[in-house]
Amino acid sequence: MSVFVLPDLGEGLQEAELVAWHVGEGDHVVADQPLVSVETEKAVVEVPSPQDGKIARLCVKPGERVKVGAPLVEFDEGPRTDAGTIVGELAAAQPQPAAPTTTPAITAVRAAPAVRALAQRLGIDLADVTASGPGGAVTSADVERAARAQTAAGPVEVLAGVRRAMAVNMARSHAEIVPATVSDEADIAAWAPSSDITIRLARAIVAGVAASSGLNAWYDGRTMERRLLQQIDLGLAVDTEDGLFVPVLRNVAGRDAADLRHGIEAMKKDVRARTVPVAELRGQTITLSNFGMFAGRFAALVIVPPQVAILGAGRIAERPVVADGKLAAHRILPLSLTFDHRAVTGGEAARFLKAAIEDLEKPQ
Repeated sequence: MSVFVLPDLGEGLQEAELVAWHVGEGDHVVADQPLVSVETEKAVVEVPSPQDGKIARLCVKPGERVKVGAPLVEFDEGPRTDAGTIVGELAAAQPQPAAPTTTPAITAVRAAPAVRALAQRLGIDLADVTASGPGGAVTSADVERAARAQTAAGPVEVLAGVRRAMAVNMARSHAEIVPATVSDEADIAAWAPSSDITIRLARAIVAGVAASSGLNAWYDGRTMERRLLQQIDLGLAVDTEDGLFVPVLRNVAGRDAADLRHGIEAMKKDVRARTVPVAELRGQTITLSNFGMFAGRFAALVIVPPQVAILGAGRIAERPVVADGKLAAHRILPLSLTFDHRAVTGGEAARFLKAAIEDLEKPQ
């Protein structure tokens, strides 16, 4: 019998959640055949078989988490012959007398037949109900009260997969980051009707970094070291029913609008199919959250270390402004820049936001 363990999946990942087996016990498999799909933070990865053989036992069930190096599957390598010398005969084990068993006392729940029927209909265990009737009897009111409490509490959901990774990252951010937020608005009345909002925001971030490079950086709070980064690898926050994905759009400063749009569409497709490579969920140097496509004007956003900044775009709406001495309705884009005040000064953040707004207010 040989055991195959969860291999190192790279990027420093220590565990994964088993999504689905592609084989069953007793199946014959060949090397490199997909054995199982596991979810590592935000990507689903297929793990292939390391060898030919027969599956003897699956060691992990779907939904369970497994650490790198823990058993995944046992392979049956066939019967073995023991060539050793027999030096004695083991005495047969003497049967031991069975331990006496005791039947625990069962305390009957006092309830009228109608109350029992009500509890069964509502899915309530009478043993869990606090009785208030005469002589400790459970009443209909007791059952209904327990049912309301059960409904109000709702089902328990253990966080897993994407939501678990999001919870870990948010807790890490809360523990490590010293956040501050500066907000302003961009007047985008000059935009053409067909303007690509995401591309314009990506270009504005490039302009902001050019004016204040300290926001495209990583910061290590343990060593108090800041690393300014030359390439802008933009994290794009993508909301899904499973949780928050933040895939990376690489080198946004060196790509034109058409190439960026193509990259965004490819990322969205991978997110929907849950096939984003783990490497494409790592290494963001600054993040964009276009939360305004749903609702909200301004926000205090969450930075995931080692990044030091995230730009949020609120809901675009027409607002009254004074232009050339006249009152007019212009489309206004609210912006929120949250930064790590350990590594970024207020002046650096303000200069970044000013440059981003100036770029956004250009016609094209």
